[in-house]
Amino acid sequence: MNLRRRTSPCLDDPQRRGSVLIIVMLICMGLVALTLYFANAMSSELRAADNRTADISARQAVAGGIRYAAYVLKNYAIDGAVPDPAVDYQAAEMPVGDATFWFIGRDSNAIPTDQPVFGLIDESSKLNLNTASSAMLQELPGMTTDLAQAIIDWRRASSNGGGTASTTYAALDPPRLNKGAPFESVDELRLVYGATLDLLLGEDANRNGSLDPNEDDGEGSPPRDNQDGRLQPGFWEYVTVYSKQPNRRSNGAPRINITTSQLREPLRALLEQQLDASRAATILAAIGDRDFGSVAEFMVASRMTADEFRKVHTDITAAAGNTVNGLVNVNTAAAAVLACIPGIGADNAAAIVAYRQSHTDALTSMAWLAEVLKPENLVRAGPFITDQSYQFSADVAAVGPFGRGYDREKAVFDTGSGTPRIIYHEDLGAYGWALGSEVRQSLNTPKQT
Repeated sequence: MNLRRRTSPCLDDPQRRGSVLIIVMLICMGLVALTLYFANAMSSELRAADNRTADISARQAVAGGIRYAAYVLKNYAIDGAVPDPAVDYQAAEMPVGDATFWFIGRDSNAIPTDQPVFGLIDESSKLNLNTASSAMLQELPGMTTDLAQAIIDWRRASSNGGGTASTTYAALDPPRLNKGAPFESVDELRLVYGATLDLLLGEDANRNGSLDPNEDDGEGSPPRDNQDGRLQPGFWEYVTVYSKQPNRRSNGAPRINITTSQLREPLRALLEQQLDASRAATILAAIGDRDFGSVAEFMVASRMTADEFRKVHTDITAAAGNTVNGLVNVNTAAAAVLACIPGIGADNAAAIVAYRQSHTDALTSMAWLAEVLKPENLVRAGPFITDQSYQFSADVAAVGPFGRGYDREKAVFDTGSGTPRIIYHEDLGAYGWALGSEVRQSLNTPKQT
């Protein structure tokens, strides 16, 4: 019996066999395309997840930096002292896991360069918007007479509902009210009539105190600058609303008020305790029954040595109440701020900064000012100056692992109660990169293992 093998007609047809092959190949190509597509999607998602992780790492590093700032202030900002980044703490390239953070600071003794300075910022090194007079405000870089008066109007309560200032704000689109109360933050300046970003920030568009490439390219990119190789910041750099000094000592006892002769006995006891009875009698004889308008005026009249004044300067005050607001720390203020203070001016401000640079070991009180200012100038400046600071800013910028992820936040601390507490917090990430070209280059350079 012959059995014939049956074959499919389609397999016997070469054209049909070719069609099947083509269909199979198309299906395979489609599967390969789908595989490649999903592989690419997975790779993109992996990179995105990695970037999100780096961003989270940077944010956590900023949070760590803020906690570290609180630790530094708790341990080193004692009795109004300003922590020294060269001695007391590390201000740059602090690791937190795989991320790193920096404190973006300022050097009040130097002209800004193209690289940022790292450290905590003393808020008492600035002019207080709530206490400075119109004449003092007008001395700030970039300030105008009209804007200085607008700042005074903004913070000053008016019995007639704001007067001319309120009429001005009502005419704006959209209209708003003149506050007529103290500034609660420096950011309120954005609401003051006439306060443009050019006046507020000047060339320092990212508010890091250093000259970045886009801030020295003329009209090439924002902001507008004169391309002179020097940073010209607006007056935002030099103002604060947080500076205030407690009228109590570190042990909680009130400071001794030296303003009138009726309060001399507590002063005598302090001088005898810190010096000796003979020296206390000599100092009290020198000041007599004189009334004083400031601690600086008392220092001049008492003829104490710098070492003697250093022993008592945190125990005395020339004001009533729980706090003294707006005093400028002469040990840390920039020349632009010192120039605003009556009795100092631009010429003496430069001399003060020069003296500080060459006598860093003398900056334990304000006694060294007697070496720079005439007695009459020191007395005139007295009601506006101090040698202590109790409010500090931590401007923390952080980068995640492998140079990816970036965050920047600012926290203002008040140490007046002995324990640092945050009184203001701001996200500065929108201002862009603020760590300078050297840090960027180091992050882009592969690490050798």
